[in-house]
Amino acid sequence: MRFAAALLILTLLAVSAPGKAAREEPKVVEKVTPLPVVLDPNFEFRKTKLFFMSEKGLKPSERARQETSKVGGKSNSPNQKTATLQDAPIVFERQYRLFGAVTGLDQHQRFGDYFDFFWRVKRTADVTVRLEYRQEKLHEHTQAQEITYKDVRGTHRTEFKVIGDDYFDDGRVMAWRCVLIANGRIVAENRSFLWE
Repeated sequence: MRFAAALLILTLLAVSAPGKAAREEPKVVEKVTPLPVVLDPNFEFRKTKLFFMSEKGLKPSERARQETSKVGGKSNSPNQKTATLQDAPIVFERQYRLFGAVTGLDQHQRFGDYFDFFWRVKRTADVTVRLEYRQEKLHEHTQAQEITYKDVRGTHRTEFKVIGDDYFDDGRVMAWRCVLIANGRIVAENRSFLWE
């Protein structure tokens, strides 16, 4: 009886506990309109992580190095050890992005460009994070994805993806710009070298 009562209490606590909401997916912006730029030091980008996952997979030399490190084979070449250590984050990122993709179709839908933006807000505000990008086959056509956060403050991470059919139909992302928007104005900006 005590076990059933404890289980009931734990279930009620888990359901009523204020936890983090499920991660919101970016929505596609139908028409990208220019906004006024008023940079504010209270909003800033901290770090950007870009990852491109190709459908071609690992190169044979990388696969051989990965198998050598798995088997525990010893190499007398310091260059091979260094190369294996340098490739480890790339191999891990690929495995992380493909986790749970069992069939070829599942894996096909995960190939493409991944963008992780780490940003900070020093005062409470409603912030929209927008990624504007141009793809290889669409030339100068600008597309955008965005996520809106209500009453945020502190450091946050936003992830955008151009993967699956979007990637296969229109190509790689060639140029991008990520902006923080508050009160209808761009308050912080981070861009690729090719963005003009």
